[in-house]
Amino acid sequence: MKDYSTKDIRNVVLLGGSKSGKTTLSEAMLFEGKVIDRRGTVEDKNTVSDNTEFEQTNQKSVFATALYAEYEGTKFNIIDAPGSDDFIAGAVEAFKVCETGILLVNGQQGVEVGTDIFARQAAKYNVPVLIAVNQLDHEKANWDLAHESIKSTFGSKAAFVQFPVNPGAGFEGFVDVIDMKYYHFLDANGKREALDIPAQYVDEAEEYRQELLEKAAEADDELMMKYLDELTLSDEEFAKGLNLGIAKGEIMPVFCLSAKKDIGVKKLMDFCIKSTRSPEGTVNKTLSGKEVVCKEAAPTSIFIFKTSVEQHLGDVSYFKVMSGVLREGADLVNPETGNGERLSAIYAVAGAKKEKVSSLKAGDIGCVMKLKAGKTDVTLADAGCEAYEHIQFPEPKYRCAIKAADKNDEAKVGDALNKISAQDPTAIVEYSKELRQTILSGQGEQHINFIKWRINNEFKLDVELYAPKVPYRETITKVATAQYRHKKQSGGAGQFGEVHLLVCPAEGEVGTKFMINGKETQLNIKTQDITELEWGGKLEFYNCVVGGAIDLGFMPAILKGIKERMVEGPLTGSYARDIRVYVYDGKMHPVDSKEIAFIIAGRNAFREAFRNAGPKILEPIYNVDIFTPSDYVGPCMSDLNTRRGMIMNQDVEGSFTVLHARVPLAELYRYSTTLSSLTGGSATFTMKFAEYVPVPADVQTKLLAEYAAQEQEED
Repeated sequence: MKDYSTKDIRNVVLLGGSKSGKTTLSEAMLFEGKVIDRRGTVEDKNTVSDNTEFEQTNQKSVFATALYAEYEGTKFNIIDAPGSDDFIAGAVEAFKVCETGILLVNGQQGVEVGTDIFARQAAKYNVPVLIAVNQLDHEKANWDLAHESIKSTFGSKAAFVQFPVNPGAGFEGFVDVIDMKYYHFLDANGKREALDIPAQYVDEAEEYRQELLEKAAEADDELMMKYLDELTLSDEEFAKGLNLGIAKGEIMPVFCLSAKKDIGVKKLMDFCIKSTRSPEGTVNKTLSGKEVVCKEAAPTSIFIFKTSVEQHLGDVSYFKVMSGVLREGADLVNPETGNGERLSAIYAVAGAKKEKVSSLKAGDIGCVMKLKAGKTDVTLADAGCEAYEHIQFPEPKYRCAIKAADKNDEAKVGDALNKISAQDPTAIVEYSKELRQTILSGQGEQHINFIKWRINNEFKLDVELYAPKVPYRETITKVATAQYRHKKQSGGAGQFGEVHLLVCPAEGEVGTKFMINGKETQLNIKTQDITELEWGGKLEFYNCVVGGAIDLGFMPAILKGIKERMVEGPLTGSYARDIRVYVYDGKMHPVDSKEIAFIIAGRNAFREAFRNAGPKILEPIYNVDIFTPSDYVGPCMSDLNTRRGMIMNQDVEGSFTVLHARVPLAELYRYSTTLSSLTGGSATFTMKFAEYVPVPADVQTKLLAEYAAQEQEED
C-alpha cells in the first residue's frame, strides 16, 4: 500500500436507514478503489462488510465495519455504519473519527425517521453531510418523493448537484449541474460517457445550478458581494463557496446513485476529494479541554474507537491516528492509567482483510491486535500527551433482567456479558443489589435479542430474559415519633439501648419546634450528620439529646441502624430517601449499653416512626422524546395515555413531530417494540431519567399487596 500523507486522506462514514444500500455502496467504493475486483451482494452474503454470521443471516448491519479504498491518489477510510437505531453505537463511534458523512436516502421511500436521526447526530458531532439518493434504478424509485422529503427535512441546506434521468428500471444516468454534463452509464461496472445535457433537461439544469451558485455565494461575505455585483461566480469561486458551505454544515449536496449498478459512485468519490476536508488541521479536544491539531509533525497519539473479537484473530482494536506518525513497534502510554502498550504490528483494514503496514500518518485509520487494555474509548499516546474526550453514547432505551438458564452457568454468563459490554459500550450490564437482578440495558429489543444470540451462539450458553423489577424509592410525608427499647439478658453482660426519635420529610428549613406526646417541644441540635445517599436523595441526622440520656459515643451506632433500615424500606423493601431524623431522648445502662444495642434500637425506632409518617412509594419518571411521522401522532399519544404518560409539549422537525412526554419507568418495558408496531417501524424515541415522584394511590395499594404476598411466600 502507498504511504498516504494526511492531506490525501478522506474519512467518511456511510449513514442511513436499514435497506438504504450502505453496504452495497461500500462494495462499489471498494471496487472503484481496487480493493476488490468483484462486487459482492447482501443477498449472496459475500460483501466485505456485513461479514458476520448474524449480519449475513438477517441481511442487516449490526457492527460498524472499517474499510479502505485507494482512489485517484487518495486513501478513503470508509466506515459502514448500521442502519438501525438499535445499533446506533457504530455511527456514534464513527462520528468521533470521520470528517464527512454520506447520508443515503432510499429512492423509493425518501427521508425516513432513521435518516433524520443520523443527520441530527452528525450535526451534534459537527460532521458535514453529503446526501446520496440511492436505488434510483429500482422499479419503484420515486425521485419526486425523495426530492420533496429532502427539501422538507433539510430545508435550504439541501443543494441538488445532480438530478436523475429516467429514474426507475430505465435509470442509466444523471445530469451534474456543477460540470453541466449528462453522465450516461454503459454497463453495471461504472463505465460511463460524459455528454451534453439533452435539450429537454437544460432549463432544469440551469435552475438547479443557479440555486447552487446562490448557496455557494452565501457561504462567504466576499463571494456574496461578487455575486450580487455580477450575478455569477468563476469556477474557482464557485468551488470555494461550495466547500466552505459544506464545511460549516450550511450546505448538504445531494447526489444521485445506483450503488448496485455503480452509477454515480465515482462522481461521489471525486467530489469528496475536491470538496470535503481531509483530517489535516482538524482539532480534537482532550479531557482537560486542550486542543490538539491533527498533523504529522507532532507527538504520536491514537484514539481507539471500536473493539471487536474476530475469529482466528482474537481482540482487534480499531483506531485513528489523531496526531503524529504511528510506526509498527511503537511504545505508547494510556494517559488515564499510565499503563504502557506496545503496538508490535499495525494494519490497514478492509473488513476481514487486514494489510500489514509499517506506518500510518495523522488522520489515518487502522487496527492492531491483542492489546492488553486497548478497549473502546481509550487514548494511547507518547508520554506527556493527554487523553482525548470520551465518546458520548446515547442513553439506553430498553432494559430487561437476565439470568443463566442453568444456575451453574451464572459465572460464565457474567463473563460473557462483560466481554460483550467491553466491545459494545451501549450494552450496559449491572448487578442491582437492590433488585437482586442482573440488569441488561440497550438501545432496543433488537439490540437485546442480538446480545442473547451472541451468548447462545458464540459462548454456547442459555439465558433467560424477563421483565426487570422497578427501582422504587420510599419516603415520608409528615412528622411522626417513635421509641424503641432493646433489652437482652442471657447470663453475664446484657444488651440495653433505648432511642426516642422524630422523623419528618427532608425539605425546607430545618425546624426545631414539634409536637411530641401532645406538647410543643423545642429541640436543641447538638450535632448533625447529613448523608447524600448513593441511591439518590439524602438522610439528615440531628442529635438533640440533652442531659446525657444517651452518650455521644452511641450516636454513630444509632445512625448506622437507621441507615441499615433505609437500605430496605418498610413498605416494599425499596431504598428510603429524603428523611430528616431527630434523636431527642433515650436511655442507656452503665454496664449493658453497647453499640449493637443502639444499632438495633435505632433501626426499629426508625421503622416504627416511618410507618406512622405518611409513608409514600416513589417511582422513577423518565423524559421521553418520540420522533414520529405526523400521521402517527394520534396513536402515539393514545398509547402514552395508557402508560400514565404526560405529554408536556410537541415540536415539528422537518416532516416529523417530536412528542415530549414524562412516563413512569414501570410503564416503559418493551416500549420500543410497541412504538415500532404502532408506526410501522417509522418512529423512534430517546429516554432519560428525570426524577422520582409519588405513585398514585391505586398503584401504591397494588405494590403493597404484591410485597406482602411476596413476603408471605418467602416465609
